[in-house]
Amino acid sequence: MTEISRPLRVAVIGAGPAGIYASDLLIKSDLDVHVDLFEQMPAPFGLIRYGVAPDHPRIKGIVKSLHNVLDKPQLRLLGNIEVGKDITVDELRQYYDAVVFSTGAVADRDLNIPGIDAEGSWGAGEFVGFYDGNPRFERSWDLSAKSAAVIGVGNVGLDVARILAKTGEELKVTEIPDNVYESLKNNQATEVHVFGRRGPAQAKFTPQELKELDHSPTINVVVDPEDIDYDEASEEARRSSKSQDLVCQLLEGYAMREPKDAPHNLYIHLFESPVEVLTENNQVVGLRTERTKLDGKGGVVGTGKFTDWPVQSVYRAVGYKSDPIEGVPFDEAKHVIPNDGGHVLQAPAADPVPGLYATGWIKRGPIGLIGNTKSDAKETTDMLIADANAGKLAAPAHPEHEAITSLLEERGIAYTTWEGWYRLDEAERGLGEPEGRERKKIVDWEEMVKYAKAVPVHAQ
Repeated sequence: MTEISRPLRVAVIGAGPAGIYASDLLIKSDLDVHVDLFEQMPAPFGLIRYGVAPDHPRIKGIVKSLHNVLDKPQLRLLGNIEVGKDITVDELRQYYDAVVFSTGAVADRDLNIPGIDAEGSWGAGEFVGFYDGNPRFERSWDLSAKSAAVIGVGNVGLDVARILAKTGEELKVTEIPDNVYESLKNNQATEVHVFGRRGPAQAKFTPQELKELDHSPTINVVVDPEDIDYDEASEEARRSSKSQDLVCQLLEGYAMREPKDAPHNLYIHLFESPVEVLTENNQVVGLRTERTKLDGKGGVVGTGKFTDWPVQSVYRAVGYKSDPIEGVPFDEAKHVIPNDGGHVLQAPAADPVPGLYATGWIKRGPIGLIGNTKSDAKETTDMLIADANAGKLAAPAHPEHEAITSLLEERGIAYTTWEGWYRLDEAERGLGEPEGRERKKIVDWEEMVKYAKAVPVHAQ
């Protein structure tokens, strides 16, 4: 083992769960590791703050465990910094022994069907960014559609459908900012249609998400009994996964029960493959789907039977994709950084780039839950620690703790810190308190920076 006479300096890029878990594992290792956690936004927590629906406080409870990690003295948060722009990757390598990329995925994957780019057709991620108060997304939303379609049977699709089917008043008790409430209170939707091309045994919902649809008194969940169908491969999928079996049971329950007396109907349509967004004058007026049937192998084939659904808006929830980082290899086909499970590669199946690593969605694509993110981080950090122990990491020219902040200050970059998050957190809680809410999000970027950078006034 190579002895290091100073702390190992690691930069982790992206302060969401993936980056925080990786930082925690590095700090807990047998090596003396100090981590600087870089974040493009002024506030940390990534997907938990800007990707989880506001009516899911159970999931947001994960923030408490992430908070405990960020409180550790060996970890320093440096927010409001865009790596590749404010500071290059080559420059980071002059300050750190290793760099770990954990930047996640926020852009919507494409769905190549006619009409998908019409007015009233959006990526689900755009809507999520709006209702979660992400300052990089729209501040108002056209919710005049009385009937909306959501393409995709995963949890993001359910989140979007549930928000569209709820009332603004139901959501006002959450942390949504005022601009989001102003749009949601004028929501005209009374029907929301969710479409999946395969059957119940292939739906990607988690049971809890599917069950929670029915918790709102304003939503009647509808599943057509004809959409409950299984072949041998589907039955095997149920037997091999307790979670998938529960999803099937819940869908069967919705299909068999009497309708609930509620003002909004949320339809889950299975075996319907979207083939075209119907338009007039480039405005959404409907969605055309083709009926499918099971092929005996767990897949589906088209039947040639088409249905036109009169909807005025369409949201595609077909997955996210990561954006490339300037100066880092990127697989444009898979939208990930090429890697061997941890090391960044020059290209798929090529040699590693010394000192660069990847974890989370930028490493494996936008799949899996928090548990996958933890095991993912361990795989990556184990590789990094092994490389450090083997003396494979090149020593940086400027390993001093204050060197990087001196550079940022020379460039006039208004970086935010963990102490600044406490101030922003206090401000958001203060905004929510008069209305009996835990917090009300501040959505303006510069306002977030202002609160984070404010100097506390101490008693004289």
